[in-house]
Amino acid sequence: MVKEFDKSKIIYEFSPNNKGIYFVKEGEEFWVETEDCYGGQIRTEKDLRPNINNSTMNPSVGPIVIDGAEEGDILCVEVLDIILDNQGVMCASPGVGVLGDKIKEYNTKIIPIKDDMAYFSENIVIPIQPMIGVIGVSPKEESIACITPGKHGANMDTKEVCKGSKVYLPVFVKGANLAVGDLHASMGDGELSGMGIEIAGKVKLKTRLIKNKTIRNPRIDSKDYLITIASANNYKEAIAEAVGDMVEVLKELLNLKFEDAYRILGATCDLRISQVVNPLITVKVCAPKEILKLEGFNF
Repeated sequence: MVKEFDKSKIIYEFSPNNKGIYFVKEGEEFWVETEDCYGGQIRTEKDLRPNINNSTMNPSVGPIVIDGAEEGDILCVEVLDIILDNQGVMCASPGVGVLGDKIKEYNTKIIPIKDDMAYFSENIVIPIQPMIGVIGVSPKEESIACITPGKHGANMDTKEVCKGSKVYLPVFVKGANLAVGDLHASMGDGELSGMGIEIAGKVKLKTRLIKNKTIRNPRIDSKDYLITIASANNYKEAIAEAVGDMVEVLKELLNLKFEDAYRILGATCDLRISQVVNPLITVKVCAPKEILKLEGFNF
């Protein structure tokens, strides 16, 4: 029987002081029920963001202890399935998003989800692309709010964290203390308005440990790309981190010297933005698996 972890056990910060609530063995499949980024406080268009408890944003279910995970390992989390609630929400709020200064009043839009479509309006229907906004592990020393991305993962808001993808995270504490939340029915690169279609649901996951090897930032193995992720205070720093990680990936997987890996990076890889609206900016470098014959490689 597949374990199911309900959304009643949550954290608001990733911390080495968090105690494990749920427990799984390596290779074990399990479901995690999640609330939306507002903690389920917004259910109708009369519910406005200033009237909710904004201190409980991005609740993440966990911590989930992975048996055998140790500091210095890599935790691979495979996303097997994502099932969404029957409605999502998007809140327009002054100051939120790239053009938040142009929003003068709070308003809420409820978006029904049916038959894999998001019914934004009578004339606009969007195919859903379910994804996980928050997925991370405990950092080594400091406590970091779930809304903030970093080397431990967390609120990366990267749309490639979806069904069929594998997320690789560095392990900093015994058991890893995995937590997930903040699902989206659909979200564009950048999360430019400060939100995707925020939604509750549940995800089916499976973990694997890679011993005697570590990484400095999260990585993703998606359907079409191997992806390095970095979050930082500014674009220049985040880009340098993600690019540096991808050069190391290409050196290792293709057995290249630095100069050739750097050249291959420039010839084939894309720099993309995951999100620009969280406390840190998150960028990604995408290496095309088909072109570089990277199918079947592991980070």
